[in-house]
Amino acid sequence: MSETIRELSKKAVELLIKNKLTVSFCESCTGGSLAKAITDIAGSSAVFGFGAVTYANEAKEKMVGVSHESLEKYGAVSPVVAAEMAEGVKKLSGSDIAISMTGIAGPGGGSKEKPVGLVYMGISAFGKTETKRLDLKGTREEIRNAAVTEGLKEVIFLIHNSECIIHNS
Repeated sequence: MSETIRELSKKAVELLIKNKLTVSFCESCTGGSLAKAITDIAGSSAVFGFGAVTYANEAKEKMVGVSHESLEKYGAVSPVVAAEMAEGVKKLSGSDIAISMTGIAGPGGGSKEKPVGLVYMGISAFGKTETKRLDLKGTREEIRNAAVTEGLKEVIFLIHNSECIIHNS
């Protein structure tokens, strides 16, 4: 694990504990790396109890309820599927924050429409679901690490925003 990922994981776990929040992940292209980054931090069991690695489309459908129609119409690497993955893992886990990752880490598998490095992050938290498109560069490992970094940054960002909402109410 890179030092950046370790620092972000530590900060995320500290903020989750401080704010009594929980997080869950549904991962495809990151292969469980987000869950590993969080669980490498002591004390993470208080805030993380559920993750799903849904690498195959069938797993996305069976484990977290991604619709077959969405996979057929938009493909696994799409904002629609990323949103459904995040919503599905949030529902299964009961977590406050759910993050999903689906993309093309390479070196093969890319196309003109969906190049290597294209990753969609699904975010389901505090009554909203949204997606972010990440256009990442590098080797397979660099793309996966960059996606994990962005996922951890998103968890931290969401907690900071929830703190503002809670403290300004």
